[in-house]
Amino acid sequence: MGKSKQTGNHKSDKKKNIAKTWKTKRRTKDLDQIHDDMKPDNAARLLKQEPDYDVTGCAQFYCLHCARYFVDLKTMKEHFKTKVHKKRLKELRVEPYTQAEAERAAGMGSYVPPQSVHVQTQPVEEEMS
Repeated sequence: MGKSKQTGNHKSDKKKNIAKTWKTKRRTKDLDQIHDDMKPDNAARLLKQEPDYDVTGCAQFYCLHCARYFVDLKTMKEHFKTKVHKKRLKELRVEPYTQAEAERAAGMGSYVPPQSVHVQTQPVEEEMS
């Protein structure tokens, strides 16, 4: 008995881009999108969301820098101590890449090194329960 030859695979078109689906399954926000979220008006809106029962923790416990929702306050505080969160804070210290910087890199102006941005872990408000 040898290896059987597969025949009649009409649904193979769904399996063609399996690598792409695995790469984008757990895609997080890009750093420039997170920098936009860190602006005071957007940050206030994201940190004080209305309860949404389709999101983890009813959208009440949100890490602004990692763009993640958490089940409760304790889990979010533990996340602030993890390597993943600290690494993300370090990545966010560099100013986001802009169109003006791309034009300067292409020779349409003089080079200006990216600025350092002060990023600090978001304050946590204790619940009154």
